[in-house]
Amino acid sequence: MPNNPIPGPEVRGSVTPKTGTAASRRSTARAIRGLAIPAFGALIAEPLFLLADSAIVGHLGVPQLAGVGLAATVLQTVVGLMVFLAYSTTPAVARLLGAGKHAEALAVGRDGLWLAAGLGLVLAVVGMFTGGPLLNAMGAHGDVLAYAQEYFLVSLAGIPAMLLVMAAMGVLRGLQDTKTPLIVATVGFGINIVLNFAFVYGLGMSVAGAALGTVIAQWGMAAVYLVIVTRAARHYEVSLRPDWAGVRAVSTVGSWLMLRTLSLRAAILVTVLVVTAQGPANLAAHQLAMTLFSFLAFALDALAIAAQALVGKELGAGNTAQVHLLTRTMTRWGLGFGVITGLGLWAVSGVVGWIFTSDASVHAALAAALLVMAVGQPLAGYVFVLDGVLIGAGDARYLALAGMANLVIYLPLLYWVWHAGLGDTPAGLFWVWAAFSIGYMGARGLTLGLRARTGRWLQVGARPGRG
Repeated sequence: MPNNPIPGPEVRGSVTPKTGTAASRRSTARAIRGLAIPAFGALIAEPLFLLADSAIVGHLGVPQLAGVGLAATVLQTVVGLMVFLAYSTTPAVARLLGAGKHAEALAVGRDGLWLAAGLGLVLAVVGMFTGGPLLNAMGAHGDVLAYAQEYFLVSLAGIPAMLLVMAAMGVLRGLQDTKTPLIVATVGFGINIVLNFAFVYGLGMSVAGAALGTVIAQWGMAAVYLVIVTRAARHYEVSLRPDWAGVRAVSTVGSWLMLRTLSLRAAILVTVLVVTAQGPANLAAHQLAMTLFSFLAFALDALAIAAQALVGKELGAGNTAQVHLLTRTMTRWGLGFGVITGLGLWAVSGVVGWIFTSDASVHAALAAALLVMAVGQPLAGYVFVLDGVLIGAGDARYLALAGMANLVIYLPLLYWVWHAGLGDTPAGLFWVWAAFSIGYMGARGLTLGLRARTGRWLQVGARPGRG
């Protein structure tokens, strides 16, 4: 670690020039790019390496690939609900950093890591008893069920490490550092591929080898993060023992953020249920469309992560004028990126399907979905950025309640699409995506935009306490 393990006002993430000046705008843009670009790299590293991991298992056979895919879906769903470990620590650490309270910032990060370790152990133990029945309930049987259980049980050993990595990433983002997570993710997942290949084919361990390689890589990444945070804590003479009041504070904020995440995942789940009822062609096209939507969302997530870190830091320093400048700048960037990606989707909507399948019915449905997705991309950019701004301000309770309200608005739209009985046709998927990318995202944009205009989120975020 360097002599000063926490970025100060003179380094990346600082926006010290007088607000409104050209220098201030340039500094703001540099700060956003300095956080967002490495964050984007870290975000896409995992899915790219997971694709390579799937390719390794895929050559074992269809039952092995199906079993690993099913088990991985369960694991990713559970771990995805724990994303609050990053989203709650980032703004809390950033606000204390902005207020010059370096030791308290690291204390919050330490408490977040203890919470992650505890939750990881609980989930691993629960998974030992519930994994088999859950996989069976999802329809797996025979060889597929056997391989799914084998992969799942070995993977449970890595859940605490996964949550520690998530919480540590939140700490470093709050300290205005997204380069270290990029390096750790790239090296860690690279080692993961090497280990998986060696275990699966070199030692003949089948799907258990793939799971074991991933577990080892996850614990290696967690160890690196723990060393980084521990050295920083010792530099500021912060005890490594948890403050249970602090752990409770992080978990309180986290519970609201978990509710927010649950509302998002519920929206995606009910969308899949409606598409499944339409037929296999639309379901296949929908999965492809959602994959493209998710990939484009990584770039917007990178802006949202920059918003969490920078807004939290400036609010902690009491620089509300800079917060407004950051919000305006990132909102414009989100809208602009949405326009660019929307035009790109429109341009490739009729041909991109050939990359994935030769089925003409899937091509037609995918093209219909991508056209309406293209129209909604600027709205998605607006939503993602404002979501990050409000998370950075610690406005978790509002985000949770607004998320449930958005779901209430979305469900009748989906019911209308289902009741219309459009069947396995391009029109059916077109209206599903119209409901999602225009209706649901529009409801999110409205609730987030209204909150941003009131300024009440600034009062929440102006308190540099523990979340």
